[in-house]
Parts: sequence; C-alpha cells; structure tokens
Amino acid sequence: MRPSDFSIIIPCYHDEDKLTNLLDQLQQLPRRPTEIIVVDGADSKICRKICRRHQVRWLASEPCRGRQLLAGAALAQGAVLWFLHADARLPADPLAAMTAALAQGAVGGYFCFRFAAPRAWPALILEPAIALRCRYGVPYGDQGLFVLRQIYREVGGHAPWLLFEEVPLVRGVRRLGRFVPLRESISVDPRRWQRDGWWRRTWNNRKLVLNFACGADPNELASRYHSESRSGIKKIRQ
Repeated sequence: MRPSDFSIIIPCYHDEDKLTNLLDQLQQLPRRPTEIIVVDGADSKICRKICRRHQVRWLASEPCRGRQLLAGAALAQGAVLWFLHADARLPADPLAAMTAALAQGAVGGYFCFRFAAPRAWPALILEPAIALRCRYGVPYGDQGLFVLRQIYREVGGHAPWLLFEEVPLVRGVRRLGRFVPLRESISVDPRRWQRDGWWRRTWNNRKLVLNFACGADPNELASRYHSESRSGIKKIRQ
C-alpha cells in the first residue's frame, strides 16, 4: 500500500477555520494522498474557496454527517478511505502508520484518542478509559477511522444518520477482518469538555450511547446532543 492509494474524506458544517487548519496540516505531511474530498453540509462559498485554495475537491451535501461521509466515499478513487473530522490534529506521519497496519493484514483501523492542549487532569483518566472502550466497543469518527474501500462498500459504508453513523460500519468491518488500533494519536480539541465540564459531558455522552444501545433513533439523539451543546454555550455567554 502506498500513500498514493489513500483518499481522505472530511465532512464539515460551518467549520471553515478548523478546516483550513486541517488542510494546512495535510499539505505539510511527508507523504501525499491520492485525493482529499471535503463534503460541505452548509454549501458554504467560504468553504468552497478554502478548498479551491488548497486544491482539494469540494462537494455540497445535505447537513447530515452520515450522508456526507457516504457521498464522499462514493466519489473516492483511492484503495483506502480515511475519514477525518475538520478539527482533527494529526500525528507526524499518519499515512505511514496506516500503511504499516494494512501491510500486516489489517483491513482498517483507527488512531488513539488524545486531548489536545491545554490539557487538564481529567484527560489522564479519560484517555485510557476511551482506549479500553474502543477495544471492546466502537471507536468514533473523531479517531480518524480508515478502511479498505472494497471492504467499506461490502459492508454498506456509514449509516445515513446524524449521530453514531460509524457504528454499523465498524461492526461490519470487524466481521470481515482485523480492525486495529494504532499507537499514533489524533488529538481532539478539549473545548467542549471544558465548556460543559469534563465529567458532565462524559456522562451525557454515555447516556446517549446507552439510549442508542436500547434502540433510540440516532437522529433524535443527535437533536438532543446539539440542544445540550447550545445550552452549554448559552450558559458561558451569560
């Protein structure tokens, strides 16, 4: 597997500043992918200009992350699909890490979850807990999931949902081959945990997972998730 075999797919929705930072990171990597596809759920002129400036493909879509990921994957030409959130902070050479895992027989995998600076002490507890959860449960999209394109299509790709869209994908991939954790980390902005409170946000996330496991509609859960996020922002502004 070569770096030129990778297609990177990035869903975004009014994430222009974060997207610019991510595309800058990707341009500075020692290895270059086949293509980068940005799937814009806001149909933003600013986002389109950013993509043109960075010479990546821009695609308009409805604002549903699952459908955005499916749309990007449908256009991708690389043998490996790598899905990134716009606020991801990348390790030094992620394409090499994925290439090595695939060369050892994996059909896909994910990066280690790590909070970016500024870090607080709860991160030291949450990071290993998340690593353990991913081993026996499902890693989520902010961990840079990657999978062979053939396998992705065989299992049906992401679910067309607003939330938990990666769950059927990861379960399907694991039935067909090795879906491995990498030692390298993708760092996640801790601002949402700082805003909502580290333990409060963690508990709210667990409640969403439990409700989903009990059969709740993921799109309804997404509405609840975003409502709680807006409430947290309002409290900070008051």
